[in-house]
Amino acid sequence: MNTLKLYKPLISLLSVSLIVAASVFNTVGALSISLFISSSAQAQAEASLGERATRRTPALRSRVYEQLARAQTVGDSGDVAGAIAILDEVKDKADSMNSYERAMMYNFYGFIYYAQEDFDNTIAAFKEAVNQSPIPISFEQTALYSLAQLSMAQGNYDEVIDFLERWESLNKGVIPPKNYILKAQALYQNKAYEEAIKYIEEAIINHENAGYLPDENWLVLQRAIYFEMKQPEKVKNIIIKLIRLYDQPKYWIQLAGMYGELEQEKKQLATMEIAYQRGFVNSASDTFNLAQLYYYHGVPYKGARLMEQAIKSGLLKGNLRNLKFLGQSWQLAKEDKKAVPVMEEAAALSEDGQLDAQLALLYYNLDNFDKSISSANRAIEKGQLDRPGDTHMVLGLSLFNKREFVAALDQLAKAEEFNSSRAAARQWRGYVEKEKSAFELRAELSASL
Repeated sequence: MNTLKLYKPLISLLSVSLIVAASVFNTVGALSISLFISSSAQAQAEASLGERATRRTPALRSRVYEQLARAQTVGDSGDVAGAIAILDEVKDKADSMNSYERAMMYNFYGFIYYAQEDFDNTIAAFKEAVNQSPIPISFEQTALYSLAQLSMAQGNYDEVIDFLERWESLNKGVIPPKNYILKAQALYQNKAYEEAIKYIEEAIINHENAGYLPDENWLVLQRAIYFEMKQPEKVKNIIIKLIRLYDQPKYWIQLAGMYGELEQEKKQLATMEIAYQRGFVNSASDTFNLAQLYYYHGVPYKGARLMEQAIKSGLLKGNLRNLKFLGQSWQLAKEDKKAVPVMEEAAALSEDGQLDAQLALLYYNLDNFDKSISSANRAIEKGQLDRPGDTHMVLGLSLFNKREFVAALDQLAKAEEFNSSRAAARQWRGYVEKEKSAFELRAELSASL
């Protein structure tokens, strides 16, 4: 596994869905304002102004409006059942009402249901409202856009697109960015990424050309779409833009991840170091990934210090993975004395003999032959060694340094049984045999004097 590529950006369908849902509900929160006509005069104006050139619509009569307003007053007091009852009385006279009055009645139903977060009935009521004909174009557009928002919140993405396209068919001017954003969100959720990116790009470009900054969530959605389209270069550029405009800690971490995806490892490490210096590396996963980057970029001492501090503070658990990596980092940094206690702790947690074998070599390098012998024996006993011949050789050499020649030669002979250690073990066996003979000769001469 290429560890340099372990560092992935934190983008997922779930996280983007939550962002989309949040932005939808923030906008849907305006329904109670946009769908409520506050006076009869305002209603009359809605029916009579510029729209008459393209659609003749009847007026909202004061007697109908007064009943609708009374329903809202009762609903605002908390008596939802009473408000619905009043609207039901109005509905019983629907045959005597014109299309605009019926539309306004269903609009008030929707308003009251929405206030109770009864979104299914809210949607049903607004659908009835736009089905009345003729009604003012602006009223129909407002209701259609609200239906698109509510359908988005309910996860009915095909309906979102349908309502927005109906809205656009009524529009005579420039389509506002919010429409394109909502459509892009729905297409994204439907995995129609090629279509979605066209709308989000157009919305952002038009908004910027008008002199405005794009909303942060727009860029998040744009980034997510390009991520699904497997275009990491564009994802990286959008994250850089997010940093420039909104400078959130998470974007620095994501940028480092994208540099890893693009195999720009030096930039990946540099970005993570900036994030760390600015206090943005706070999670266990980010801390471990930064330590990995230090290790594989040849600065293991920094990684070991980072790991050590994180384990002491409790940010990282003192588990097998973390202790093993910390010990290996100290080893690579030539800090064998610091590596030993860490590797001892890690070896005690490990079921195989790999770490005990590494520990045996560490002790051997530190001339602690007794502990090297103990660790090597534990490693051989646990088994599952990648290079068992090397462990037999370390054990043999430790025994040799203890002047236990017979046992040492036995272990070196076992090391010769493995291809990976055969040549070195054979050379050491020849040397140990000579040393054994010389040691025995000296002992005989000493005894004869």
